[in-house]
Amino acid sequence: KFWAKVLSDLRNRGVQDILIAVVDGLKGFPQAIEAAFPRTRIQTCIVHLLRHSMSFASYKDRKAVATALKAIYTAVDASEAEAALGRFEESDLARQYPAIAPSWRRAWNEVIPFLDYPPEVRRLVYTTNAIEALNAKIRRAVRTRGHFPSDEAAAKLIYLALNATSSEW
Repeated sequence: KFWAKVLSDLRNRGVQDILIAVVDGLKGFPQAIEAAFPRTRIQTCIVHLLRHSMSFASYKDRKAVATALKAIYTAVDASEAEAALGRFEESDLARQYPAIAPSWRRAWNEVIPFLDYPPEVRRLVYTTNAIEALNAKIRRAVRTRGHFPSDEAAAKLIYLALNATSSEW
């Protein structure tokens, strides 16, 4: 209900469509997006999916698992990605960690949308980490001030925080 309210508020403010939404496992968020903006493509955060996969692997095997999974999300297209997932499913690593491949299969329809885009765009939409980091910087700047005398003062502070962040990046 919460996400449905947030998205309907966005719609009421004039947002007409969302091309792609990158989600990271928030319950009910993908369904709320589909209800409010039915043409939106839902993309799962690959970094979060990788972290979830790594939680099943022992420390000594994490590098090998990450390398094997990288072939999936760096594939040229969805059919090559599916073939890479199939190769992973047949590997010793998949037999050693049987929960990893099914977690990718369950999320498959949300894993592959970004493969339709060129590599430059993929880098922007395969994770929510950059957005989360940016939001954290803005929250940190706003939290240290407490309250603002006007909306303009808040907007100026957010602008300065974004400016400082862009120079770091």
